[in-house]
Amino acid sequence: MPDFAATDDSAATFEAERPRLRALAYRMLGTLGDAEDAVQDTYLRWHRTDRSAVRTPQAWLVSACTRICIDRLRRVRTERAAYIGPWLPEPMIVETQDSAALDDTLSLAFLVVLERLSPSERAAWLLHEAFEHDYTDIARALDKSEAACRQLVSRARQHLKEARPRFAPDRAAADGLAGRFLRACVAHDRAALMDLLAFNAEAWTDGGGKVRSALNVIVGADRVMRFVLGIMRKQPADLQLRPVRINGMPGLIGYVHGTPRHTFSLDIVDGRVAGVYIVRNPDKLRHLPPMP
Repeated sequence: MPDFAATDDSAATFEAERPRLRALAYRMLGTLGDAEDAVQDTYLRWHRTDRSAVRTPQAWLVSACTRICIDRLRRVRTERAAYIGPWLPEPMIVETQDSAALDDTLSLAFLVVLERLSPSERAAWLLHEAFEHDYTDIARALDKSEAACRQLVSRARQHLKEARPRFAPDRAAADGLAGRFLRACVAHDRAALMDLLAFNAEAWTDGGGKVRSALNVIVGADRVMRFVLGIMRKQPADLQLRPVRINGMPGLIGYVHGTPRHTFSLDIVDGRVAGVYIVRNPDKLRHLPPMP
């Protein structure tokens, strides 16, 4: 006969860790569906394991989830290499700054940079830097020596050292700059846009080959300015815009007849717009809410 008390306790233990596991899985995989699947697979492993032999449930769950994510990431890398146009993570609407482990590692810009890392480097760096695990826990999660994990984190730091902003903007400053940028777009004010864009700004558009989008990353303030204004001229008359926070940064959802058509978000670094990220692939917009 099953021990229902133990089952209830184990479920409660897992549910207490679910937000943290979801936050880790999303940063590892970049898609909400894959992240939820990884968390569910972690639960199934937790349910099947002999929990009496588990000393630290939290560490066990993080280790299991990390290994599942590494396996999944290795499988999807081939698909992403063949992706039509730039690949962007699925946009996640975040309306609060109190979400689990919300920081600059959640931004679309940084998740794109994480794609440069190997799955093991990505896992080791996230566990150490974003989730503050020590090397003993990381070694257990990756089934490697502590020395090997230190090397993974060190290599990841070298890849990422130019990627993270030196001064992350506070919410008010970011929203204010984003507001000025969007007003300049609506007014087709080229001078204002050039003043707000970083000289090496980039524009990414993810259509996944299913809708029209730029097949390459647009680089340089002048080219980004022209590209953004070109998009503005092509918007349908019945487009409705809803301001939201996308992956913690200011953005918009564009709706047509109440259905999400695209997301538009900005990466702000040192008081300038360093990145414009537009997701148009309908498969990546299915989870978004309809127009209120």
